[in-house]
Amino acid sequence: MERIKMTTPLVEMDGDEMTRILWKMIKDELIVPFVDLKTEYYDLGLPNRDKTEDLVTTDSALAAMKYGVAVKCATITPNAQRMDEYRLHKMWKSPNGTIRSIMDGTVFRTPITIPSIKPAVRNWQRPITIARHAYGDVYKGMEMKVDEPGKAKLVFEGQSGSTQEIEIHDFNGAGIIQGMHNTDKSIRSFAHSCFKYALDSRQDLWFATKDTISKTYDATFRQIFEDIYENEYRAAFEQAGITYFYTLIDDAVARVIRSKGGFVWACKNYDGDVMSDMLSTAFGSLAMMTSVLVSPDGKYEYEAAHGTVTRHYYKYLRGEETSTNPMATIFAWSGALRKRGELDGNTVLQQFADRLEQACLGTLNDGIATKDLTGLMEGVEPQSVNSLAFIREIRRRLGVSITPTPPLF
Repeated sequence: MERIKMTTPLVEMDGDEMTRILWKMIKDELIVPFVDLKTEYYDLGLPNRDKTEDLVTTDSALAAMKYGVAVKCATITPNAQRMDEYRLHKMWKSPNGTIRSIMDGTVFRTPITIPSIKPAVRNWQRPITIARHAYGDVYKGMEMKVDEPGKAKLVFEGQSGSTQEIEIHDFNGAGIIQGMHNTDKSIRSFAHSCFKYALDSRQDLWFATKDTISKTYDATFRQIFEDIYENEYRAAFEQAGITYFYTLIDDAVARVIRSKGGFVWACKNYDGDVMSDMLSTAFGSLAMMTSVLVSPDGKYEYEAAHGTVTRHYYKYLRGEETSTNPMATIFAWSGALRKRGELDGNTVLQQFADRLEQACLGTLNDGIATKDLTGLMEGVEPQSVNSLAFIREIRRRLGVSITPTPPLF
């Protein structure tokens, strides 16, 4: 069988732990047999990030901006435990945070839904898309630990020579300090992306912050959204029959639970990180949540919304069988291939991405699934399989004969 040709490479960002294992399985079983894959490869595994002093992360983001489409594996954001485990030279920042900062994009996360898995919130009838602002806040924050009494101040020195200074806290003893920022430019880009996405998908747009407490920081987000909506999008929203709605973040959570779904929920960076995990689990599994980072000038980075599945990786290292759900990672590949085909006018590549997703959904609809999903299925006779068996069931539905599945992984 002749493999599908590509003209422009994808930027491939490899990752860590169990998702790195799945990454290779997916490429070997579902991509390379069908596509003459062209990628510009970057190893974002934690050992290589440490070896390159994290320059590889910056290089991969710049490559994504150059080529326009990237696909990323889940990666570790190290904490103190990981410092010891991997013997790191430094506690490197979140690679996702670095990439999002360089691309200045918005993350849109939508659950993969199938008829046999009902949402935990039974009144949800349609998927809810999380639009996560992908720049700044705590993900680009600077932190300091202080060990003695003293005053912490926030100081801004303008290029004009002007200075603004406010006292943060007068410490009586040891404590911790965090400084974070955002920019009007990035917030405006976020707002435009959200309004455009809502119009394209013809869904209501909700936005929430905590401007009653954060009367400058969060209030700026709210004001920029409202100004852009009133001046540039209100008429289009009214013509499309959709609405823009602002509320406080805690009220938004309550409203989401009572809703029927079918809208875009725009969140600040941290809120979007937390709420996307909540929504994905409520719709079935975190491994069923797709994620795409979109820059203001139309560059795309596809990835799974979940982490590196550390617990399964430790089982894998012990030689134990794992049943890790690869769906969101597969959909990251299919999304990237489809977008690459769309930008290059490669219809065959787009059609393959559609076929791959249909093969995934067909496998699940037949009741064949990883362990995280079988207990959630209704109306089918579920069959729990390990990760490679699941991937090979998908491959079988793509019409290629395969060798028998080995017992592990």
